[in-house]
Amino acid sequence: MKGTAVIVGAGIAGLAAARSLAAGGWDVEVHERHPQLSTAGTLLGLWPAAWSALERLGAAAGLETVSIASGELLRPDGRVLARLSLPETSRGVGRMDLLETLLAGLPEGTVRWGSPVASPAQLPDADVVVAADGVHSALRAHAFPAARLRDAKVVAFRGVAPLETRDGFEAWGAGLIFGRAPFPGGGTNWYAGVRADLAGTREDDPLGLLGALYRGWTPRVHEVLATLAPEAVDRRRIEDLAPLKSYVAGNLAVVGDAAHAMAPHLGRGGGESLMDGLALADALVAAPTVAEGLARYDAARRRPSQRAVAGSRLMNRISNQLRHPWLRDTLVTAAGKAAARRRHSPSSAE
Repeated sequence: MKGTAVIVGAGIAGLAAARSLAAGGWDVEVHERHPQLSTAGTLLGLWPAAWSALERLGAAAGLETVSIASGELLRPDGRVLARLSLPETSRGVGRMDLLETLLAGLPEGTVRWGSPVASPAQLPDADVVVAADGVHSALRAHAFPAARLRDAKVVAFRGVAPLETRDGFEAWGAGLIFGRAPFPGGGTNWYAGVRADLAGTREDDPLGLLGALYRGWTPRVHEVLATLAPEAVDRRRIEDLAPLKSYVAGNLAVVGDAAHAMAPHLGRGGGESLMDGLALADALVAAPTVAEGLARYDAARRRPSQRAVAGSRLMNRISNQLRHPWLRDTLVTAAGKAAARRRHSPSSAE
């Protein structure tokens, strides 16, 4: 089937949907409230299924990547809790690079920049409307008035530091986490998760705040902080979305953060958004009617993406736990040792 689609939001999900629908012969129009591509965001982790989606979109070739297949989980003082291993094909990409690559595959003029949309009534007629307008989606508010954002009670600080990192790590303390990893093309992707009641206010100097909170932590944390300027620190309060009963309302579909905003603790948000855009286009192109295509999209993506939300929410509670971190750390250490034994057992090599 071919038709017309209006997409609100030129983020990962919106551009992935636009690129895939256009490739399937659809007439696509994208409305983006900003005057240009967003420059927010740092490193995106793409596990094998998300990378496969990027390859199918024709956007993988030429993207600079880093491996995120291994790393260490540390105590604040730098002692190792566990060594982590992911599939070898797990990759990290720069968010800005990914957006530029997705946009480059669209016909000139597909995106209407500086075109905010507050309600479906502002949009031209189309067979399908795609709400890809983020965590605080205006279109979701109209289509799903009962949708509810939940405070994750964590403030995230993040950025890219001008120093090299070869091996990534994440350190867990009492109500605090800190991580760093290589960034494609050079530099260090870093992030700090701070329990909200420890995070001060936006008026506070972020580097002074982080320096005080992470005093006594491994020097690998303070190497990063020493290279930063306050304006290079992105600060945001984390929210996730309570599960929706459907990702479809009439001819409108929600994708990306508009459908399943999640805490960043599993690094799944960007990949899930890519998969949404591709799955929506696959379903619509293959279906005989719009209604059938949207039903197929909902069936394919709602439960998997909501499991990612639940997993990220759980990891947020575990990693930013304030009470009894010794118990958490003991369990993590034991689990890491058990996993290492399985990897090195004779049966695992067969």
